[in-house]
Amino acid sequence: MGRSPFTLAAAVTAALPGAEVIGARTLSADGDGRFDSAVATLADGRELAIRVADDDETSRELAAEALALRALTAGARAMLPFRAPEYIGETRLADAHALVTELLPGFQIEAAMVPAGRGAAESMGAAIAAVHSLPISVVRGAGLTTRSAQESRDELARLIDSAASTGRVPARLTVRWRDAVADDDLWRFESTVVLGGVQSTSFIFRDDPDLGPEVTGLIGWHSLAVGDPAIDLSWLSTAPDAAHDVHAAYARAADRGPDGALEVRARLLAELEFARWLVHGDSLHRPDIVDDAAALLEALAEGLHSDDLGVIASRNEGVESALDALDRVPARASAGADTSMQTDAYNPNELWRDDDADGPDGDADDQATSDLSDAAADAARRLEVGGLETEDLSGVRRHTAQEPTAERRPVDDPARTERADGSDEGSPEDEAQRAARAALQRWKSSDSE
Repeated sequence: MGRSPFTLAAAVTAALPGAEVIGARTLSADGDGRFDSAVATLADGRELAIRVADDDETSRELAAEALALRALTAGARAMLPFRAPEYIGETRLADAHALVTELLPGFQIEAAMVPAGRGAAESMGAAIAAVHSLPISVVRGAGLTTRSAQESRDELARLIDSAASTGRVPARLTVRWRDAVADDDLWRFESTVVLGGVQSTSFIFRDDPDLGPEVTGLIGWHSLAVGDPAIDLSWLSTAPDAAHDVHAAYARAADRGPDGALEVRARLLAELEFARWLVHGDSLHRPDIVDDAAALLEALAEGLHSDDLGVIASRNEGVESALDALDRVPARASAGADTSMQTDAYNPNELWRDDDADGPDGDADDQATSDLSDAAADAARRLEVGGLETEDLSGVRRHTAQEPTAERRPVDDPARTERADGSDEGSPEDEAQRAARAALQRWKSSDSE
């Protein structure tokens, strides 16, 4: 690794015959280092992103990204209120797989820095809903993965069993997770097109002077599939300020019936990223990863003791310990979003942090990040969604009880069935909400030992 931008730019002429490259530079947001990457400027003014991978894992990721971007036909792209990178071509650079795509200009925002209110949060919710509204045929036609609700549920059950078999998962977490997977009411959802684990840094913004940051692009398509829509909302566990508004905007824009358990499953998926990290370390026979994951799980379990919903109610000492441990893991986008390779983004820290945000430990953090091997880093990207920044699910209970179903359905919607007294209490949507509330209560009881 460590190829120069000019070496990488040579891949453009192989992937795009006839292209005239007049400049090359590194990306200003240089990501997690899993790829060599650069930006090439063409004589016609276009800017292209080049990514090169030297190992099997990242090569498979580039191949999957190429397949997904090709699956986004002009018709599918027209349905999206933002841009997805255009596929330009693939080639080999020495023995390495190289992918060339369109560069999306703009900036990114780290999850913890996404502000509440209109602007970024609402735009992100609407963007996720737009992806989930794409026709399933987009994925099936490309031969990509499709999972029913039951298949998604079964996959999580296997993950929980694998994690528990290591002997490093606190019993209360195993019981909590298994009870959630066993609760039928949490799994009555309609599978949709999903990105497979969108992150806050998957969104590319421009700053509207009146509306604030607005999503203009979305990157990280290599896990495009059909599955549980909650997977693309699980990152909100690390966005404490924006979570409510992202969920609300998503609910308004979604073209399906309400899913009262969506936020609960999203939280569950975020927690299970710690289990995934543990299983990964165990499979590699890496005691350092296993110990790190076990410490995170212990901190998570400790935080659960004080909450009546079976989730973390406040940032207590155990949760802080989990966050400290998470800081030692190389920062990688979760389950599919490589943020550095498709946009020459501004540094979100420079855009959003306070002037005194920099501390004396920055160099030490960088060194700690570099201490883990590439193999450990390969799974560490999944941990970002489990960062525990959003710790109180009491909001989920409120939203479930007050789902604005009527606002999202026209008055003459046949799915609404009014009672004789004029109320809507007997509607299928209300039944779904009551079932979800019952599921929440059953999950709550699993937190008692």
